[in-house]
Amino acid sequence: MRAHGGHGELRKSNTAAAKIRGKVVVITGGARGIGLATATALQALGAKIAIGDIDETTVKESGAARDFELYGRLDVTDPNSFESFLDEVERTIGPIDVLINNAGIMPTGRFADEPDQITRRILDINVYGVILGSKLGLARMLARKRGHIINIASLAGETHIPGLATYNASKHAVLGFTDTLREEYRGSGVAFSSVLPTLTNTELGSGVSGPKLLRPAEPEEIADAIVALIAEPKSKVRVTAVAGFLSQLVNLLPEPVADGLARALGSSNAFLDDVDVAERKAYEDRARSL
Repeated sequence: MRAHGGHGELRKSNTAAAKIRGKVVVITGGARGIGLATATALQALGAKIAIGDIDETTVKESGAARDFELYGRLDVTDPNSFESFLDEVERTIGPIDVLINNAGIMPTGRFADEPDQITRRILDINVYGVILGSKLGLARMLARKRGHIINIASLAGETHIPGLATYNASKHAVLGFTDTLREEYRGSGVAFSSVLPTLTNTELGSGVSGPKLLRPAEPEEIADAIVALIAEPKSKVRVTAVAGFLSQLVNLLPEPVADGLARALGSSNAFLDDVDVAERKAYEDRARSL
């Protein structure tokens, strides 16, 4: 059985490689974490990779170390920056086949204590950045009648987690936005997909233990799911499978039962009182641009 499974995985890998080889893929927020893991996985399958990130130093280090085709500064909240980056990709690599809107931030804390500038920053990056990228990418893809836009949402976009009120709102918005585009442009040749990761072992999740019974995902698991999504497009993929199943199940339960279950799993405090503030400080400072 093990040998049979190994051959099955090999066939899947070969099939994915055949469908991905030569594709031009743009990834925002690609300097680290899920974005970098995805870029690395796709490059291994023969894709041509362009990564952009607001952190110019880190994106250049990451891109040069892996010899990606293009890497540089990208501010997803600035139309000129985004347009110029996509122009450079198409000028130097070729027409964009896949755009992965991955850039996002997740400051934690009680909503009443959240400065308005942080609220705006979360919405600017997590929502406007995705909308802007989708609009700019779509304009190019519609003309060619082909392409794939993948927006990184979160399982937080299907639920409500204390300590992440604005982040939750932003990911609910990404899901609704992506589903709407999928139907609005049905038959156009452009596919739209959402990726819903659970808490992931990246800097974004530093200092947070997450709910009981649910292990964090590794960025490579999210990358593998995105690879499969590009090879065989569908509307949504949830990672991990267990966390995704529980998220869907909870939404089917009566509200008092669902909220009680979430509290029993520890989600009420996971992003509030249970956060390791010292361990998370470096990420919070960067996300908040302090």
